[in-house]
Amino acid sequence: MNIRKKFLANSLFFVIAMWLSSRLLIAITMLLITPLFPTPSNGVSATFSWDVFYAWDSVWYEKIMTAGYDYSSNFNEMHTVAFFPLFPLLSRILMFVGFTPKVAGILVNNSAFFAALLILFYWVQELYGTSTARWATATLAWCPYSLYGTVIYTEGLFLLCTISALRAFDKKQYIWAGFWGALSTATRLPGVALIPAFLFVSWKERRGIKAYIASLTVGLGISLYSLYCQIQFGDALAFIHVQKAWRGDATGFAWQGWWKMLMQITVGLTNWESGYIKDPLHPLLFSIIIVSGYLLWRFRLHLGMIKFRYGLYFLWLLLWILTGDEIVKIALVFGGIYLLWFSRAKIPLVTVIYGFSSFALILNTGITPSAERYAYGIISLSMAFGLLLARYPRWGYPIMYFFAILMFTFSIRFARDLWVA
Repeated sequence: MNIRKKFLANSLFFVIAMWLSSRLLIAITMLLITPLFPTPSNGVSATFSWDVFYAWDSVWYEKIMTAGYDYSSNFNEMHTVAFFPLFPLLSRILMFVGFTPKVAGILVNNSAFFAALLILFYWVQELYGTSTARWATATLAWCPYSLYGTVIYTEGLFLLCTISALRAFDKKQYIWAGFWGALSTATRLPGVALIPAFLFVSWKERRGIKAYIASLTVGLGISLYSLYCQIQFGDALAFIHVQKAWRGDATGFAWQGWWKMLMQITVGLTNWESGYIKDPLHPLLFSIIIVSGYLLWRFRLHLGMIKFRYGLYFLWLLLWILTGDEIVKIALVFGGIYLLWFSRAKIPLVTVIYGFSSFALILNTGITPSAERYAYGIISLSMAFGLLLARYPRWGYPIMYFFAILMFTFSIRFARDLWVA
């Protein structure tokens, strides 16, 4: 027991344990367990190879690593210029020393994700203490969408850059804030959410000219990429224009998409597509779960907190089984907005404004796919959730178990080249 306490008391070992255990679950599931299941008709067979970490956007990043960028004025065609350069550039550097594109991408993403966990832990520990730091780190590591911190995607690198930028700005280390901020906008477009966050805090807290310069320096990453696009393709906004191939003409808040998702949760997909209650079982079960949840809450004092908690755990599992990914997406996006508002006075102001700016971008793309994955990349939520779970740790453990279940299922789906987020 003493050895276990000493191990957990060591901050570095705790971060390593969170990173390694969650990555092992993903790797074992994708490499060893998934190949045991039959291949679905709409997926691909999973084998013990690097290919299980390679699907969807991974294909585009490999093209950039091996052949560079391509683009044409036909905005209805997909082109690699839609993907920002820092991740393929770092992967390309590893390729120079002998790694294959797939291995290089996996190494960059995983090492960056580990560094992001480490920086988050020490930052939260400085602000709130060790308990909150552990929960925030566990949340970031075990959230099922951290799968994208292991496969050939940019999540790990983006989290590293944004956490480092926010921490540096919060500590008034403006050179580092500008540096990491510029790297974030060279990694993914949502990195621009740092700019209004930095500018607002600079004005609100009267930080001076250095803070404003750091705020504007964040845009250097996307500006240099825009300059490259102008020189190479004659279109400085090529990475924006080409998004039409993915999103069509959709802009603004995706009312129809979110409404459809809400209807799928409450009445079921079959009933939604039919336009009438063709399958009464889904809405009946949904109503029973909701009413049961209300009764549990209403009589929680009579039941006792233990029965109340286990009852809610069971009902949530039933709700997830009934509704699927839609309930998780709604909870992460709109629940995340509420959590951010609820925690606005507890977490640093710069992370609050960054969080709301990021959600503004997510909710104004005109589409709903990948919204939950982008929400996961908002580090403000991990900090807020860490504070919440540090206060109510008995809720934290079953949440982490549920995260592990989702991570397991998401890993299987990604390894089969099926859509996750």
